[in-house]
Amino acid sequence: MTSELTPQQAAHGALRAGLTLGDDRHEGVAATANHIHSVITTLRELDFADTPPAISYRAGQEHVDAAL
Repeated sequence: MTSELTPQQAAHGALRAGLTLGDDRHEGVAATANHIHSVITTLRELDFADTPPAISYRAGQEHVDAAL
């Protein structure tokens, strides 16, 4: 398990990428990055083995099950 990104680490990472953040944004950027990381971690745990590729879906042609 990795530790969460701190506001100071977020500021340092942004600075290395050439982005300067105001001091008031460090906490929000760290929280957003941590949330994105948790979502990606959850997605990596899902088993998509029986899921057809996205190209097989056509928008507006979904079959709606009335029982739901």
